Amino acid sequence: MLQTRFTEMFGVEHPIVQGGMQWVGRAELAAAVSQAGGLGLITALTQPTPEALVKEIARARELTDKPFGVNLTILPAITPPPYDEYRQAIVESGIKVVETAGSNPAPHLPTFHGAGIKVIHKCTSVRHAVKAQNLGVDAVSIDGFECAGHPGEDDVPGLVLIPAAADQLTIPFIASGGFGDSRGLVAALALGADGVNMGTRFMCTVESPIHEDIKRAIVEADELATELIFRPLRNTARVASNSVSRDVVGILERGGQFPDVQELVAGSRGRKVYEDGDPEAGIWSVGLVQGLIHDIPTCEELISRMVSEAEELIGKRLASLIS
Repeated sequence: MLQTRFTEMFGVEHPIVQGGMQWVGRAELAAAVSQAGGLGLITALTQPTPEALVKEIARARELTDKPFGVNLTILPAITPPPYDEYRQAIVESGIKVVETAGSNPAPHLPTFHGAGIKVIHKCTSVRHAVKAQNLGVDAVSIDGFECAGHPGEDDVPGLVLIPAAADQLTIPFIASGGFGDSRGLVAALALGADGVNMGTRFMCTVESPIHEDIKRAIVEADELATELIFRPLRNTARVASNSVSRDVVGILERGGQFPDVQELVAGSRGRKVYEDGDPEAGIWSVGLVQGLIHDIPTCEELISRMVSEAEELIGKRLASLIS
C-alpha cells in the first residue's frame, strides 16, 4: 500500500484523486473512484442549481460509503452562478472535502473550515500554490502544462513544476497534468508530490458518464492531438484537436477577439460532445496523457492496476538499480 501525507490527511486508501471535470464529475464516477480507494469529486457547477447538487451528493452516497468531495470552480462571469448558495449546499450536505479552483479561495475558507471541511486548492504555478498555503488551505493540487483545461500561462511542465513546488510547500500536495498510469504515479511521488490528480484518464473509464464514442476517440488519439486555444487572450486552455478548436486557434491568431469565437466555444456545444458522442460537435477538454491511454477499464481495475504496478516499480525495478 502507498501511504502518503495525502492519504493520511484525507482518509483515503490510495493517493489518487479524480479531477473535478465540468459535465463529467457526476455521482457515478466520483463514487466509483472513491469506492476503489481513491478520492472522487463531484463537479458542483455541472449541476444546474444548488438544489440539484444536493441531490447529486445524495446519489453518490447511495453508491459508496467511502469519502468523496466536491469541486467548486470560481470564475469571473458577467452573470456568475450563486456561489454562496452552492457553498451552503456543500456544507449542509455534510461533505468533508472540497477542491476549489479558479479564483482566490479566501472568501470560502472560513465557511468551509468552520464546517470541518478540508480544502484542496488547484493551482498552475508555485507562486499561487504558496499563496494558497499562506491563506490556510489544507492541501494543493498543482497543474502542469500537460493538463487538460487551463494550464495557466507559464508553460511549466510537471517534471520541473512538481519538485519546484515540493521545495516551497509544507502542506501536502498532489500533482496534476499528464498522469494516467503507474509510471506517472511513481514519478510524481519521486518528484515530491503526495499523490496524483487524473482527469482525462478517469474520463476513459466504464463509469465515466460520457458517450462511448468519446472514450474510444481518446483511446485512439495520441499525445499530439490537442490544441491550445485562447493563447492570444492569455486564457490558455488545452482541448481536443478537431475542426472547431483549429478554427478557434486560427481566428485568434489572425487577430480575432473572444466575440469572434464565442459561438464556437459555447459550453453547450461541449456538453453535446459528451452526450451525443460526436467529437467534432464542439470544444472539449482532454490532456496530453491521452497518448498513454489504451483501454477503458472500470475505476476499480484502473486504480488497482496503477497501485500494484507502482509498488512493483518501486520495490523491484527501481530497487534493482542500486548496486
